[in-house]
Parts: sequence; C-alpha cells; structure tokens
Amino acid sequence: MRHNLLEAIIGAVVLMIAGFFFVTAYSTNQKSIVDGYSLYAQFERVDGLNVGSDVKMSGVKVGAVSKLEINPKTYQARVTITLQPAIRLPQDSSAEITSESLLGGKYVALVPGGSEAFLKSNEEIVYTQSSVSFESLISKFLFSQSSESKPNDSKHEPKLSEHPIS
Repeated sequence: MRHNLLEAIIGAVVLMIAGFFFVTAYSTNQKSIVDGYSLYAQFERVDGLNVGSDVKMSGVKVGAVSKLEINPKTYQARVTITLQPAIRLPQDSSAEITSESLLGGKYVALVPGGSEAFLKSNEEIVYTQSSVSFESLISKFLFSQSSESKPNDSKHEPKLSEHPIS
C-alpha cells in the first residue's frame, strides 16, 4: 500500500510541474500578442505563417502575428501583426514573409524605410513580399532538368553537307 501512495504522490508532482509549464507558455505567448499596437499587410501567399508567428526586425523579435484572414475584394491574405509599443515603423517600411530555415517555420520580417512619418495603429504596410513556396521551386527545378535532358530531334538529323547527293 505504501508503494502505491508514493507513486501517486510522484505522479501528482509531475502533473503539477507540467501544468505550470503549460500555463507559463500560454500566458507568455498571449502577452506577446496582446501588448502593443496593430498594423496589417496584404500578401499574395502566406504559406506556413500562423497566428502567433514571430514578427522580426533585423533578426530580433518585435511582435507577433495576431490575425490571418482573406480580403474578400482582392482575394489576398490580410495579416494583422501586433508590434511592441516602443517600435515605431516608418510609413515606407516593407514586410516580407521569410523562412527561419529550410525546414523551419515562417515569420514576418520588417524592413524599416526612411520616411520621417510613422505608421499609426491599424494602418497598412503597403510594400510587401509574399512567401516563397519551396515545393513549387523544387518542382520547377526538377521539371526543368528533365526537359533539358530529353534528346532534341534536330540535333540528330544529318546535315546536308554530310551526305553528298548522288
């Protein structure tokens, strides 16, 4: 009986520690999205980008993606980002969707412009670059290689000067 009690206590402690880590991770993630001000940008493709993805400037996290939706008029993806209040973004800044690594997730990279006027909350980042689909790049590469390796019939035709006319 004593052995079962010890296992139950150890199990309860493990569950409490796991719960603590879950609550901490959830509250930290939610805090980074809520604090700050929101901007939005429209992209052709947002493959691999999710709510909660990082927003980085010069490689440093300055915010998070807070909303993804489709603009029903332009059929483009509208990405709402939340930036830290201390980050002021010039009006001519650009946003691009970039990969962390070849197999890693995507994030929004901000490139500050040179304008002296700054974007205000709920304004649009006009200059954008969409996500690059690695699958389409790989398929284009593979199919272009296979089409180049096919023999060309015109190369195997005899030239007129090679065969004298009799």
